[in-house]
Amino acid sequence: MTVRPIRLFGDPVLKTVCDPVVDFDEGVRALVKDLLDSVQLPGRAGVAANQIGSTLRVFSYNVDGKIGYLINPRVVEVRGEKQPTGEGCLSVPGLWFDTPRHPWARAVGFDVDGNELEVQGEGTLAQALQHETDHLDGLLYLDRLEKPARREAMKQIRESDWF
Repeated sequence: MTVRPIRLFGDPVLKTVCDPVVDFDEGVRALVKDLLDSVQLPGRAGVAANQIGSTLRVFSYNVDGKIGYLINPRVVEVRGEKQPTGEGCLSVPGLWFDTPRHPWARAVGFDVDGNELEVQGEGTLAQALQHETDHLDGLLYLDRLEKPARREAMKQIRESDWF
């Protein structure tokens, strides 16, 4: 089992728009394995490739006992008005803010053999699909916060012992 260290806020890789996977090779298989190993630790709903230092467009998820991954994911459908939903991030440890998210989402992508996959769900799974896809687009959940909450988040980051 290879659990990779999580990159923290301030690391430029977290603001990088990830590159699509074009070669479904052993390197991608190894990345998927590391993402699946890394997401299985308690309290983790998802891990995006850039959170472990890769700039390929891949993430893993672990919600309600469902563990999986998507290569080249795209959120293709959302339902419901965005609602403030309590959210945190492994790359911004210790912070928790209400973040506007749709209550239902559907994402499509591929498996390691290049076969199309679809993941859809509500609640925490919908939130994870949106959150992890944001990571691959170079966004942190902090970027989705209203200005007062974002200011408070930045203050808490500056005062944290990890920053």
